[in-house]
Amino acid sequence: MFGFLKKDQAPEGAVATPKPSWTERLKAGLSRTRATLNTPLGELFSRARIDDELLEELESTLLMADCGVEATQWLLDELRAKVKKERIESPAELRGALIDLLTQLLTPLEKPLVIDGQKPFIMMIAGVNGAGKTTSIGKLAKQFQDEGHGVLLAAGDTFRAAAREQLAEWGRRNDVTVIAQDGGDPAAVVFDAISAARARGIDIMMADTAGRLPTQLNLMEEIAKVRRVIQKAEPSGPHEVLLVLDANIGQNAIAQVKAFDKAIGVTGLVVTKLDGTAKGGVLAAIARQCPKPVRFIGVGEGIDDLQPFKAREFVEALFSA
Repeated sequence: MFGFLKKDQAPEGAVATPKPSWTERLKAGLSRTRATLNTPLGELFSRARIDDELLEELESTLLMADCGVEATQWLLDELRAKVKKERIESPAELRGALIDLLTQLLTPLEKPLVIDGQKPFIMMIAGVNGAGKTTSIGKLAKQFQDEGHGVLLAAGDTFRAAAREQLAEWGRRNDVTVIAQDGGDPAAVVFDAISAARARGIDIMMADTAGRLPTQLNLMEEIAKVRRVIQKAEPSGPHEVLLVLDANIGQNAIAQVKAFDKAIGVTGLVVTKLDGTAKGGVLAAIARQCPKPVRFIGVGEGIDDLQPFKAREFVEALFSA
């Protein structure tokens, strides 16, 4: 398990090839969304003039990339206003204006996670089955550990044995304590983990939770209970509530953000699997319909392929040649 921890290690005696930079990996990871955008946009922006037909086709292209109706309408309205105000005449200039507007739309989501002032800093991680919660916890915990933080994990997914085993294996390999039990009450596991983190002087406690759909009301109530138990154990907690979203689900992400926010008060998002989808425009939809800080984005399986979200970097990777 946790094959990503070993992925970049070269065999003994082999000459290690230079690892691609994050910018290069981001561009590669967004290739499917970029193809959805750039192929039709390249044709549109090479036309002789800006007209209603061009704008209508631009609207279809943005919707195909899953920007959503609200974000697409906002972008088109702002583009029309910009064309008029700045007297933009060439479609090539329109491309630059679109990049600037999309960056403007996404920039409010760019709020890096700050771990400060609380010890332990209690993080609660939620999401539906298959979104990549447990893997994201492993990647984040390794990053926090590399930054010098003491980390403890709570295996709050007491229903899926594989989740507990995955966390436990990661803990064994990297000397990180994992609080777990077979079955039982997830809230009790998290409560015990907070006590253990305090006793051991741990900096960051991360609590995994069982995957659930927003429509599973009993399970949504259960995760709300986990939050309440955290607050009883530490009145200032949880200090961060991360919702992990699979980018492949497109517009369904909006419903997930709203439902989990109602149940547990989401403070940040982790958007995974952007390398496996043509729907990277969903971040624009999130920005318009349910703006929450995007703390991290994932574009691969590697331990370093989960990185803080930066709006300009993201948009430039989308529109790069």
